[in-house]
Amino acid sequence: MKKYLFYISQDYSFAILRSIQKVLIAQGDEVSWFIEGDKVNKDFFTTDERLIETAINIFDYSPDVIIAPANSIPSFLPGLKVCVFHGFDAGKLDNRGNNDHFKVRGCFDLYCTQGPSTTTQFKKLQQQYGHFNVIETGWSTYDTLFPIETSLNKSKQVTIFLGSTFSKRLSQARYIFPEVKRLCETMDWKWIVSLHPKTDPSVIELYKSIESDNLSYVATDDLISTLKEANIMVGDTSSALDMFLVQNKPVVTVNNIDPKPRFLNIADLNELKHTIEKALQYPNELMLEISQYNQETHPYTDGESSKRVIKAIEDVLDNKYPLSKSKPLCFLANLKFRKRLKYWSL
Repeated sequence: MKKYLFYISQDYSFAILRSIQKVLIAQGDEVSWFIEGDKVNKDFFTTDERLIETAINIFDYSPDVIIAPANSIPSFLPGLKVCVFHGFDAGKLDNRGNNDHFKVRGCFDLYCTQGPSTTTQFKKLQQQYGHFNVIETGWSTYDTLFPIETSLNKSKQVTIFLGSTFSKRLSQARYIFPEVKRLCETMDWKWIVSLHPKTDPSVIELYKSIESDNLSYVATDDLISTLKEANIMVGDTSSALDMFLVQNKPVVTVNNIDPKPRFLNIADLNELKHTIEKALQYPNELMLEISQYNQETHPYTDGESSKRVIKAIEDVLDNKYPLSKSKPLCFLANLKFRKRLKYWSL
């Protein structure tokens, strides 16, 4: 039996990790959870899930493995540190113009990548740094998404999922609100809105203010059922776009910073209604672009990515992939983590 710790800081972590938890418990391993910060709604925990309250308790628990859907975690914590990602590469750049998705922060021992497009980049980084392993597993979040429904029920009301990034610079949620409001009043479309937990609360309140038979705002720890229900998605620049595309369903983007052929991107709100109607037709050229993209991004459709994640972890623990270098000390980053966790023991 091995001890696993799930290290989380956002509500979306539940959907990413629960499929892994299910497999671990079934094979007799032990799972506990730890929350960093105050952004996680504790009501999302089930009665049989164990929550570790402090960093000191983590050391008492002494996990063999820590799994995090995050960019970074404290490297001074015990156990093998594993990144399972909290989303896909949305093309977001940091202040220096570097792709934030492929930034190595020196805290993980293993990256479990989602598909070839992610694996290729991280393999290059592995060769450069030498202190972590990269194993392609698929994304555990999608295990409950498969099998994908390939046919649409034409008798149902058209359903549109609206999602947006939290970045003030990239988010279009406030910008498109007036047009969404108008379409709710003039079209027989059902809108399901779920914005990133870090979104400006005033923007969330805008959408909640127009809830009706045609629009509902959903705050949830698991979007999978919503993604399944929707015919198309409307968004901006967000990794949620890829979560939707993997179903082979179209996405309409508004002012995407890096519009690709797999998107129907617009800059003028007057084009939103027409573009949604085009997306609902599932045009052949667009669907081919989406299919090809999915093969590079997430080719796994068996719903067993969690099993591959656990197999990758066990292989690393069995020293099947020895590393050439040790992780860096990351003194400044760990100092910040110690302050956040109020942990100063050596």
